[in-house]
Amino acid sequence: MKVMSEGIQKTAGSRLRDILAYMTQNRFAGVFTGFLTTCLVQSSSATTVMTISFVNAGLLTLVQSIGIIMGANIGTTITGWMVSILGFKFSIISIALPSVGIGLPLIFSKITKRKNLGEIFVGFGLLFLGLKFLKQSVPEVDSEILAFLSGYTQLGILSLLIFIAVGVILTIVVQSSSAAMTITITMAYSGWIDFPTACALVLGENIGTTITAYLASLNANYHAKRTARAHMIFNIAGVAWMIISFKYFIKFIDKILLDSHVPYSTDVYNSSPELFMNIPIHLSLFHTLFNIINVLLLIWFVPQIASIVERMVSPSEEEKEDDQYKLEYFSTGVQPVPEIAIIEVKKEVIKMSSKMIKMLNFFMETYKDRKNMTKSVSKAKKLEYLSDQMQEQISTYLAECTKHELSFESSKGAAAMMRIANELESVGDSTLNLFLQLERMEDGLKFDDRMNKEVLEIFNLVMKFIAWNHSFIKNDIQSMTEEHLYKSIEYEKEIDDIRNQFIDLSRERLSKGSNPKAELLFLDIVKHLEHIGDFSLNISQALEQLD
Repeated sequence: MKVMSEGIQKTAGSRLRDILAYMTQNRFAGVFTGFLTTCLVQSSSATTVMTISFVNAGLLTLVQSIGIIMGANIGTTITGWMVSILGFKFSIISIALPSVGIGLPLIFSKITKRKNLGEIFVGFGLLFLGLKFLKQSVPEVDSEILAFLSGYTQLGILSLLIFIAVGVILTIVVQSSSAAMTITITMAYSGWIDFPTACALVLGENIGTTITAYLASLNANYHAKRTARAHMIFNIAGVAWMIISFKYFIKFIDKILLDSHVPYSTDVYNSSPELFMNIPIHLSLFHTLFNIINVLLLIWFVPQIASIVERMVSPSEEEKEDDQYKLEYFSTGVQPVPEIAIIEVKKEVIKMSSKMIKMLNFFMETYKDRKNMTKSVSKAKKLEYLSDQMQEQISTYLAECTKHELSFESSKGAAAMMRIANELESVGDSTLNLFLQLERMEDGLKFDDRMNKEVLEIFNLVMKFIAWNHSFIKNDIQSMTEEHLYKSIEYEKEIDDIRNQFIDLSRERLSKGSNPKAELLFLDIVKHLEHIGDFSLNISQALEQLD
């Protein structure tokens, strides 16, 4: 799921998000999308897991995902009809292996788009292979155990609750509501259970299938966890109202299919075995009508369901920091008084500057530790994406403000803050490049103590320059004097000098037999740190223009 989610995010970006948003622009369209997808892949679990991966990738919102899950619940009933009428089920494994086969060569491509596309194919294939292996690794359910359960079919409401629980457990064991449905149909056809008991098992399977989504969300972000909880609430709520109307609902199913009747007790198997042969069609109809009515009842309460799960699952502090950026200090659209908006937008620029300092400090922590490199690079990418969002929204908002009549000072302030935001975003880009250089060190490259000392030396100098600029930014974006700017120029010149010095020292080490790959990596790190110095000087110049 992680491989597929990241591949989708890198390949599709905003374009696929727009397509999915169009397909799920309202809850009814979302239901249709979920129904169609589940019909195609023949697995509501797969559709739900894919939906969670989309939410995890930020391509779908919580409300949109609830609609898809509702549609998936209807789509999964198609399997019951196929088993009942045709006696077979299409195996998704025939798609999974070719998907991996197509994706694997693409992953080794030097073209980024192909590589990302390969991740989607491989992730998709591994997802279904994993589900297949999971089912195969679970011991087969003993038919004698299932036959033993037939002794508990005549206990009234207690029987209903017992077999709902059995349905839940059965689905958790086989990790597929479709497989559990097939087992249920087989049991009923063989005369082990009667029609009401089979319906109770199906209700339990509707709850059990939510476990797959729940497991898929465990290592995902809080948005995905909320989607899994919404799936659980929707299915449990459906079973709750069905328990109340169960006796009347199954009789209604029997009345619809007048040409065939079903047994309400296993005692009649010896005298009327043909009645049990009618159960598969009745059961499929029960399953379909139950899910359709459940969707029709609960689709009007999607916002309320979303509100409940938002209270159930709160983001961690880290997730709050890395969440999709929104302008915090002002509402959407330009404020009625642009002069006030200019004052408020300063707070966003201050926050952006703090984020870049945090990102650079995190780089040095990673450089010194060099553990969990994949996790660290992933976090760095999120921080860089956050800086992109901040720069885009701050610049767009300031551009809107400048369309209004502003004082000369406010106009200068808007232009300076736009430049500062652009330069801070460039700092984020260069810092991400530093993390990507560290990723190359996983190939066995090592720096000696002298090289590590030199990296730390230029990094500390760059951080002094960054802190110097931030001392003006954090104080309500205070302007620099010419004297302050001169100190900034000295900082930038010192960084350039030390870079040139380190280039000479690197050449000297190469002449003495140093590892060329390690030296090239060292020079790349120095180069990106020097670029951050250049961007910092641009920030100082923008601050000086405020005067």
